[in-house]
Amino acid sequence: MRRTAVRGPVADAEQPQEAAPLPSAAPAPAPAPVQQRLQTEFPFELPRGYVDEAGTVHRDGVMRLSTARDELVPLRDIRVQENPAYLSVVLLGRVITRLGTLPLVHDGVVENMFASDLAFLQDFYRQINAEGHTRASVECPHCAEPFEVELGGSRLGES
Repeated sequence: MRRTAVRGPVADAEQPQEAAPLPSAAPAPAPAPVQQRLQTEFPFELPRGYVDEAGTVHRDGVMRLSTARDELVPLRDIRVQENPAYLSVVLLGRVITRLGTLPLVHDGVVENMFASDLAFLQDFYRQINAEGHTRASVECPHCAEPFEVELGGSRLGES
């Protein structure tokens, strides 16, 4: 951008007056750093779906990130102490915040899910808590071009 000085009235036709210096502009403020929000909830869709007492199938849900408390409290549960395999049922009952139109998701709901849905949720839990995201970097087997795929929230066999 070009600046031109403001000129005062001309006293003599041949000699213009010197313009007063312009005040220097303050430097532009640095742009504020973009803050990234931590994603704490992740949508998913069960491969088969949970069937409630009325026969309604619930497939869409949301799982939140697990806290240390979520992983410690179930260890005091007598069912987990008697059968360590029950840990994932109790843990998933704590971190699934929504499933279809159910008013509340708890370990009793998880306990009555199909085995394929339980396996899906266990894998999804590991993806969002251990790795921090549900995307994986892969390479095309034909052209060797790298790209990312979404692992969570899609049905088996979909891309």
